[in-house]
Amino acid sequence: MFGRRKKNDAGSASAPGAEPFVDSVEDEDDDVEAADTTADGPHDLADLDDDREAVAKTRLDLGSVLIPLPEGGQLQVEMSQAGSPQAVHIVTQFGRITIAAYAAPKSPGQWREVATDLATSLRNDKAETTVETGPWGRELLGVTANADLRFIGIDGYRWMVRCVLAGPSGAVGEGQPLVQLAHTILRQTVVDRGTDPHPVRTPLPVVLPQVLAEQLAAAAQQQAAAQQQAAAQQSAPQQAAQPQAAAPAVEPVAPQQDSTPQPTAAERDRAPRRGASGSAIQQLGG
Repeated sequence: MFGRRKKNDAGSASAPGAEPFVDSVEDEDDDVEAADTTADGPHDLADLDDDREAVAKTRLDLGSVLIPLPEGGQLQVEMSQAGSPQAVHIVTQFGRITIAAYAAPKSPGQWREVATDLATSLRNDKAETTVETGPWGRELLGVTANADLRFIGIDGYRWMVRCVLAGPSGAVGEGQPLVQLAHTILRQTVVDRGTDPHPVRTPLPVVLPQVLAEQLAAAAQQQAAAQQQAAAQQSAPQQAAQPQAAAPAVEPVAPQQDSTPQPTAAERDRAPRRGASGSAIQQLGG
Protein backbone atom coordinates (compact mmCIF):
# COMPACT_ATOMS: atom_id res chain seq x y z
CA MET A 1 0.00 0.00 0.00
CA PHE A 2 2.67 2.47 0.97
CA GLY A 3 4.37 2.69 -2.40
CA ARG A 4 5.31 5.97 -3.97
CA ARG A 5 3.78 7.87 -6.82
CA LYS A 6 4.29 11.22 -8.46
CA LYS A 7 3.25 14.37 -6.65
CA ASN A 8 0.78 15.39 -9.36
CA ASP A 9 -1.36 12.23 -9.06
CA ALA A 10 -4.86 13.10 -7.85
CA GLY A 11 -6.85 11.11 -5.30
CA SER A 12 -10.52 10.29 -5.64
CA ALA A 13 -13.33 11.42 -3.36
CA SER A 14 -13.15 10.36 0.27
CA ALA A 15 -15.08 7.47 1.73
CA PRO A 16 -17.50 8.37 4.54
CA GLY A 17 -16.49 5.75 7.13
CA ALA A 18 -13.43 4.27 8.78
CA GLU A 19 -12.81 0.98 10.53
CA PRO A 20 -10.37 0.33 13.41
CA PHE A 21 -6.96 -0.17 11.83
CA VAL A 22 -4.30 0.12 14.54
CA ASP A 23 -2.77 -3.12 15.75
CA SER A 24 -2.04 -3.91 19.38
CA VAL A 25 0.76 -1.91 21.01
CA GLU A 26 2.44 -5.08 22.29
CA ASP A 27 4.80 -5.27 19.27
CA GLU A 28 5.69 -1.59 19.37
CA ASP A 29 9.23 -2.11 20.68
CA ASP A 30 10.37 -3.64 17.39
CA ASP A 31 8.82 -0.73 15.46
CA VAL A 32 10.51 1.87 17.65
CA GLU A 33 13.92 0.27 17.16
CA ALA A 34 13.52 0.26 13.38
CA ALA A 35 12.14 3.81 13.38
CA ASP A 36 15.22 5.31 15.05
CA THR A 37 16.81 5.79 11.62
CA THR A 38 13.83 5.98 9.23
CA ALA A 39 10.35 6.43 10.63
CA ASP A 40 7.83 5.06 8.13
CA GLY A 41 5.17 7.69 8.58
CA PRO A 42 3.20 9.94 8.57
CA HIS A 43 2.69 9.63 4.83
CA ASP A 44 1.89 12.24 2.22
CA LEU A 45 -1.23 11.26 0.29
CA ALA A 46 0.47 12.26 -2.95
CA ASP A 47 3.21 9.67 -2.34
CA LEU A 48 0.90 6.66 -2.01
CA ASP A 49 -0.05 4.15 -4.68
CA ASP A 50 -3.61 3.91 -3.32
CA ASP A 51 -6.04 6.73 -3.93
CA ARG A 52 -7.88 8.64 -1.24
CA GLU A 53 -10.96 6.41 -1.28
CA ALA A 54 -8.89 3.30 -0.61
CA VAL A 55 -6.88 5.01 2.15
CA ALA A 56 -10.04 6.30 3.85
CA LYS A 57 -11.51 2.80 4.15
CA THR A 58 -9.19 2.05 7.06
CA ARG A 59 -8.89 5.55 8.50
CA LEU A 60 -10.97 8.42 9.81
CA ASP A 61 -10.97 10.99 7.00
CA LEU A 62 -10.73 14.48 8.48
CA GLY A 63 -9.82 16.26 5.26
CA SER A 64 -6.24 17.34 5.94
CA VAL A 65 -5.37 14.18 7.89
CA LEU A 66 -6.56 10.59 7.66
CA ILE A 67 -6.06 8.88 11.01
CA PRO A 68 -6.35 5.18 11.93
CA LEU A 69 -8.60 4.62 14.93
CA PRO A 70 -7.49 2.33 17.78
CA GLU A 71 -9.82 -0.41 18.92
CA GLY A 72 -12.24 0.97 21.51
CA GLY A 73 -11.29 4.59 20.87
CA GLN A 74 -13.95 7.28 21.07
CA LEU A 75 -14.06 10.69 19.44
CA GLN A 76 -14.47 14.17 20.86
CA VAL A 77 -15.11 16.93 18.33
CA GLU A 78 -14.07 20.40 19.43
CA MET A 79 -15.91 23.24 17.72
CA SER A 80 -14.74 26.80 17.20
CA GLN A 81 -16.82 29.81 18.21
CA ALA A 82 -17.87 30.09 14.58
CA GLY A 83 -19.34 26.59 14.75
CA SER A 84 -16.77 24.81 12.57
CA PRO A 85 -14.73 21.78 13.72
CA GLN A 86 -11.24 22.76 14.83
CA ALA A 87 -9.97 19.57 16.49
CA VAL A 88 -10.87 15.90 16.82
CA HIS A 89 -9.59 14.08 19.91
CA ILE A 90 -9.21 10.29 20.18
CA VAL A 91 -10.07 9.19 23.72
CA THR A 92 -8.56 5.86 24.78
CA GLN A 93 -8.35 3.91 28.01
CA PHE A 94 -4.84 5.31 28.52
CA GLY A 95 -5.53 8.98 27.74
CA ARG A 96 -6.30 11.33 24.89
CA ILE A 97 -4.54 11.67 21.51
CA THR A 98 -4.98 14.68 19.23
CA ILE A 99 -3.41 14.77 15.76
CA ALA A 100 -3.56 17.83 13.50
CA ALA A 101 -1.75 19.06 10.40
CA TYR A 102 -0.37 22.56 9.87
CA ALA A 103 0.96 24.45 6.88
CA ALA A 104 4.75 24.67 6.77
CA PRO A 105 7.57 25.76 4.46
CA LYS A 106 9.09 23.35 1.94
CA SER A 107 12.20 23.02 4.11
CA PRO A 108 11.89 21.23 7.48
CA GLY A 109 12.49 22.91 10.82
CA GLN A 110 9.10 24.30 11.80
CA TRP A 111 8.58 21.76 14.59
CA ARG A 112 11.79 22.88 16.31
CA GLU A 113 10.46 26.44 16.42
CA VAL A 114 6.99 25.34 17.56
CA ALA A 115 8.46 23.12 20.29
CA THR A 116 10.51 26.05 21.59
CA ASP A 117 7.41 28.26 21.77
CA LEU A 118 5.42 25.50 23.49
CA ALA A 119 8.17 24.97 26.06
CA THR A 120 8.19 28.69 26.83
CA SER A 121 4.41 28.74 27.23
CA LEU A 122 4.48 25.73 29.56
CA ARG A 123 7.22 27.21 31.72
CA ASN A 124 5.31 30.48 31.95
CA ASP A 125 2.40 28.43 33.29
CA LYS A 126 4.70 26.94 35.97
CA ALA A 127 4.71 23.52 34.30
CA GLU A 128 7.63 21.12 34.67
CA THR A 129 9.08 20.74 31.17
CA THR A 130 11.53 18.20 29.74
CA VAL A 131 12.63 17.09 26.25
CA GLU A 132 13.02 13.49 25.10
CA THR A 133 14.13 11.96 21.81
CA GLY A 134 11.51 9.92 19.97
CA PRO A 135 11.31 8.24 16.54
CA TRP A 136 11.04 11.62 14.76
CA GLY A 137 13.33 13.63 17.02
CA ARG A 138 12.49 15.82 19.97
CA GLU A 139 9.31 15.26 21.95
CA LEU A 140 8.27 17.81 24.57
CA LEU A 141 6.86 16.73 27.94
CA GLY A 142 4.96 18.99 30.31
CA VAL A 143 3.59 18.21 33.77
CA THR A 144 0.70 20.55 34.59
CA ALA A 145 -1.81 20.75 37.42
CA ASN A 146 -4.54 19.18 35.26
CA ALA A 147 -2.69 16.57 33.21
CA ASP A 148 0.61 15.30 31.90
CA LEU A 149 1.26 16.32 28.28
CA ARG A 150 3.52 15.07 25.50
CA PHE A 151 3.93 16.98 22.23
CA ILE A 152 5.22 15.14 19.16
CA GLY A 153 6.00 17.02 15.96
CA ILE A 154 6.91 15.77 12.48
CA ASP A 155 8.01 17.93 9.53
CA GLY A 156 6.83 16.95 6.04
CA TYR A 157 6.79 18.58 2.63
CA ARG A 158 4.92 21.86 3.18
CA TRP A 159 3.16 20.41 6.22
CA MET A 160 3.82 19.65 9.86
CA VAL A 161 1.95 17.15 11.99
CA ARG A 162 1.54 17.83 15.69
CA CYS A 163 0.35 15.11 18.06
CA VAL A 164 -0.65 15.98 21.62
CA LEU A 165 -1.01 13.33 24.31
CA ALA A 166 -2.86 14.14 27.54
CA GLY A 167 -3.35 11.79 30.45
CA PRO A 168 -3.06 11.31 34.21
CA SER A 169 0.23 11.44 36.06
CA GLY A 170 2.82 9.19 34.43
CA ALA A 171 0.69 8.33 31.39
CA VAL A 172 2.90 10.12 28.86
CA GLY A 173 6.24 8.82 30.10
CA GLU A 174 8.62 6.98 27.79
CA GLY A 175 7.42 3.46 26.98
CA GLN A 176 3.91 3.98 28.39
CA PRO A 177 0.97 2.45 26.45
CA LEU A 178 -0.40 5.88 25.48
CA VAL A 179 2.94 6.89 23.94
CA GLN A 180 3.37 3.57 22.12
CA LEU A 181 -0.16 3.80 20.75
CA ALA A 182 0.40 7.35 19.53
CA HIS A 183 3.60 6.36 17.73
CA THR A 184 1.74 3.51 16.01
CA ILE A 185 -1.09 5.82 14.92
CA LEU A 186 1.35 8.44 13.61
CA ARG A 187 3.17 5.86 11.47
CA GLN A 188 -0.12 5.06 9.76
CA THR A 189 -1.42 8.64 9.49
CA VAL A 190 -1.79 10.17 6.02
CA VAL A 191 -1.60 13.92 5.35
CA ASP A 192 -3.41 15.68 2.50
CA ARG A 193 -1.78 19.12 2.28
CA GLY A 194 -3.82 20.18 -0.73
CA THR A 195 -2.81 22.91 -3.15
CA ASP A 196 -4.43 25.95 -1.51
CA PRO A 197 -2.03 28.52 -0.03
CA HIS A 198 -1.92 28.76 3.77
CA PRO A 199 0.33 30.88 5.99
CA VAL A 200 2.90 28.81 7.86
CA ARG A 201 1.74 27.42 11.22
CA THR A 202 -1.88 27.77 10.12
CA PRO A 203 -3.95 24.65 10.96
CA LEU A 204 -5.01 22.85 7.80
CA PRO A 205 -8.81 22.54 7.50
CA VAL A 206 -10.64 19.84 9.43
CA VAL A 207 -13.58 18.35 7.52
CA LEU A 208 -15.84 15.87 9.28
CA PRO A 209 -17.20 12.82 7.47
CA GLN A 210 -20.93 13.08 6.80
CA VAL A 211 -21.81 10.38 9.32
CA LEU A 212 -19.82 12.07 12.06
CA ALA A 213 -21.25 15.49 11.19
CA GLU A 214 -24.79 14.10 11.40
CA GLN A 215 -24.08 12.54 14.80
CA LEU A 216 -22.64 15.82 16.02
CA ALA A 217 -25.71 17.75 14.83
CA ALA A 218 -28.02 15.24 16.52
CA ALA A 219 -26.06 15.50 19.76
CA ALA A 220 -26.29 19.29 19.63
CA GLN A 221 -30.05 19.09 19.13
CA GLN A 222 -30.40 16.72 22.06
CA GLN A 223 -28.35 19.04 24.23
CA ALA A 224 -30.50 22.03 23.26
CA ALA A 225 -33.69 20.07 23.92
CA ALA A 226 -32.40 18.98 27.33
CA GLN A 227 -31.58 22.57 28.24
CA GLN A 228 -35.05 23.71 27.18
CA GLN A 229 -36.66 20.93 29.20
CA ALA A 230 -34.60 21.83 32.26
CA ALA A 231 -35.59 25.48 31.91
CA ALA A 232 -39.24 24.48 31.61
CA GLN A 233 -39.03 22.31 34.73
CA GLN A 234 -37.51 25.20 36.66
CA SER A 235 -40.23 27.63 35.63
CA ALA A 236 -43.17 25.21 36.14
CA PRO A 237 -43.19 25.33 39.99
CA GLN A 238 -43.25 29.13 39.87
CA GLN A 239 -46.29 29.18 37.58
CA ALA A 240 -48.20 26.57 39.61
CA ALA A 241 -47.29 27.88 43.06
CA GLN A 242 -50.11 29.16 45.32
CA PRO A 243 -49.77 32.52 47.15
CA GLN A 244 -49.29 30.74 50.51
CA ALA A 245 -46.44 28.55 49.25
CA ALA A 246 -43.29 29.11 51.27
CA ALA A 247 -40.77 27.40 49.00
CA PRO A 248 -38.42 29.87 47.29
CA ALA A 249 -38.46 30.04 43.49
CA VAL A 250 -35.49 28.76 41.55
CA GLU A 251 -34.08 31.61 39.53
CA PRO A 252 -31.83 30.81 36.56
CA VAL A 253 -28.49 32.59 36.51
CA ALA A 254 -27.63 34.45 33.33
CA PRO A 255 -24.27 33.51 31.83
CA GLN A 256 -21.48 35.91 32.63
CA GLN A 257 -19.53 37.60 29.87
CA ASP A 258 -16.18 35.87 29.46
CA SER A 259 -13.51 38.42 30.27
CA THR A 260 -10.66 35.95 30.67
CA PRO A 261 -7.69 36.26 28.29
CA GLN A 262 -7.39 33.86 25.37
CA PRO A 263 -5.69 30.59 26.41
CA THR A 264 -2.27 29.64 25.15
CA ALA A 265 -1.75 26.63 22.88
CA ALA A 266 -0.53 24.58 25.83
CA GLU A 267 -3.58 25.50 27.92
CA ARG A 268 -5.94 24.47 25.09
CA ASP A 269 -4.25 21.07 24.97
CA ARG A 270 -4.71 20.33 28.64
CA ALA A 271 -7.04 17.58 29.82
CA PRO A 272 -9.56 16.88 31.06
CA ARG A 273 -11.76 18.99 28.80
CA ARG A 274 -15.28 19.98 29.74
CA GLY A 275 -17.94 17.42 29.01
CA ALA A 276 -20.56 17.58 26.30
CA SER A 277 -22.98 19.47 28.51
CA GLY A 278 -22.17 23.14 28.73
CA SER A 279 -19.35 23.13 26.22
CA ALA A 280 -18.62 22.97 22.51
CA ILE A 281 -17.27 19.42 22.77
CA GLN A 282 -19.57 16.59 21.75
CA GLN A 283 -18.63 13.03 22.67
CA LEU A 284 -19.37 10.45 20.00
CA GLY A 285 -18.87 6.71 20.01
CA GLY A 286 -15.89 5.55 17.96
